[in-house]
Amino acid sequence: MAEGGKGGVVLKLIDLVSEISLISDYRCTVRKPFFNLARRLKLLSPLFEEIRDIKDPLPDESYRSLLSLMEALESAKELLRLGSQASKIYLALEREEIMKKYQDVTERLEQDLDGICFEKLDISDEVKEQVALVVAQFRRAKGKNDTPDVELTDDLSSLYNKGNDVVADPDVLKRLVEKLQLTGINDLTHESITLHEMVSASDGDPGESIEKMSMLLKHIKDFVQTDNPSTQDSHSPPPGADSSTSNPPKPNSKTTLIPDDFRCPISLELMKDPVIVSTGQTYERTCIEKWLEQGHQTCPKTQQNLTSTALIPNYVLRSLIAQWCETNGMDPPKRSARSSSSSSSSSSACTPAERSMINTLLTKLKSVSPDDQRAAAAEIRLLAKRNADNRVAIAEAGAIPLLTNLLTAPDSRTQEHAVTALLNLSICEDNKGNIVSSGAVPGIVHVLKKGSMEARENAAATLFSLSVIDENKVTIGSLGAIPPLVVLLSEGTQRGKKDAATALFNLCIYQGNKGRAVRAGVILTLMELLTEPQGGMKDEALAILAILSSHAEGKAGIGKADAVPVLVEFIRSGSPRNKENAAAVLVHLCSGDHKYLVEAQELGVMEVLVDLLHHGTDRGKRKAGQLLEKINRYTEQHKLLGQSNLPLP
Repeated sequence: MAEGGKGGVVLKLIDLVSEISLISDYRCTVRKPFFNLARRLKLLSPLFEEIRDIKDPLPDESYRSLLSLMEALESAKELLRLGSQASKIYLALEREEIMKKYQDVTERLEQDLDGICFEKLDISDEVKEQVALVVAQFRRAKGKNDTPDVELTDDLSSLYNKGNDVVADPDVLKRLVEKLQLTGINDLTHESITLHEMVSASDGDPGESIEKMSMLLKHIKDFVQTDNPSTQDSHSPPPGADSSTSNPPKPNSKTTLIPDDFRCPISLELMKDPVIVSTGQTYERTCIEKWLEQGHQTCPKTQQNLTSTALIPNYVLRSLIAQWCETNGMDPPKRSARSSSSSSSSSSACTPAERSMINTLLTKLKSVSPDDQRAAAAEIRLLAKRNADNRVAIAEAGAIPLLTNLLTAPDSRTQEHAVTALLNLSICEDNKGNIVSSGAVPGIVHVLKKGSMEARENAAATLFSLSVIDENKVTIGSLGAIPPLVVLLSEGTQRGKKDAATALFNLCIYQGNKGRAVRAGVILTLMELLTEPQGGMKDEALAILAILSSHAEGKAGIGKADAVPVLVEFIRSGSPRNKENAAAVLVHLCSGDHKYLVEAQELGVMEVLVDLLHHGTDRGKRKAGQLLEKINRYTEQHKLLGQSNLPLP
């Protein structure tokens, strides 16, 4: 067996466990068995890491078992992802088939783990014991399905097999709402989207299934809307809200208040054309388009980075708003002509004068005069910033290749104008692929290394904008963008550091870029940012560390950087977001190397984890629970051996 083959398989196994560890929030109907499966698979990470470090060739039978195990882990990952992302109605109706797949996967995992010849491998006794425990758990779980909720199945089936005109029993609907946890507008919206995605991707007759499940969801939606009407809470406008539009329109009845879920978080007005952004939040289309046109790359409500600028129509919410308006004697809001069309404007919206100006500027870009090139790039930079129509028209006129050529111009101001023009053009989704395919990335990296500070900052922002498309992450990382981003993260202005951090975070979502970032020295830079007394980059630094900690090189680098005291302190006194990220890093760090558990315990991590478990965010609570479980298990194991380094919690 070739060593390269072994290395590739083992690294893939490590990556699969890391990907599985990121899947969470399993749907209520499969939560317990899927959580147990994921927990057991995470315990295999130390095994794969020790096999990776073995210098001798693996026995053929062990290699074959690892190959089979890799396929089984792929199947397990897809099954767990289904349990985390699929429609609750779909999972409940298809529970018997899904649990059959669950049993098949666990049985195969057990067989493949049994096929590894541990006596011929240099594996520590502790890891052998842990794997034996996992195999025993798989064996005990065989055939032991949780008892299905017969009442839930009967209730769903009774509605699923009836026609759309049948009046549903309110008691049945109430039980379904409670058991499926579909109690609010956001729950119903998410269920509608995932339901259609799941059924469309399934085998069989998707048309009939969609009709029946959508009818079932409509019964539930109508019940929630009539039985649990929303009430208005006072709140202030979020970032980006225009104070002149903060007063919502009043409905006909003076006593009727617009439900919060029907208001756009930006304008606070009743939504006419609600759309969903990549973070899952819903906004009025015209408001979020204006936000994006201003160059923002975050979700206004959550401040999370947007992984895509695509806007998905929220048909369920639009229907609920129309129904609410009808119930309250109001005319349903009418969408504007712009919002009823595609969110990407056509270049035909440009006037002939504007088009003529663009053509004149392109002629100057082709000029041999550096002054003409610089002036034209500056004008295009401003035009592309102005509105979406200009961005489309400029790209269609052929400006992107010409701007790309100017990225290596001798004049620093020309470089700055060119890279900033590309940044503004990249706000348009269709332009992102054109910019990369034009060969602009090497030039942007050149500006990132050699340009003025403002040009370097805008180059970093451009790389972030382009990297929202997954295939661009691969291209950008492979063309050398990560090392100069790490340098900017270290020596840039505050804005430059933030631009570099957002670009690095987005690029490192792709597994292959994590190792590049670690080898470029990003971990030491991140640790410096975390320990700066008055530093303003702690949020970004911890978020990047959290995403790197799931990678083997990242985890090793964090361990060498003496990060445990810093992480424990953030769990103790950081913001809610920083607490959950610090706990996430510590979970990965303590997987497979118990010296970090001992160190964290000596620093008093138990007390702060218990506090996080009770008062943290949902993700923070999960991470705290995982760490507490690791500490308790390690303590019990060593107590039995009389070797405990940890006091019992």
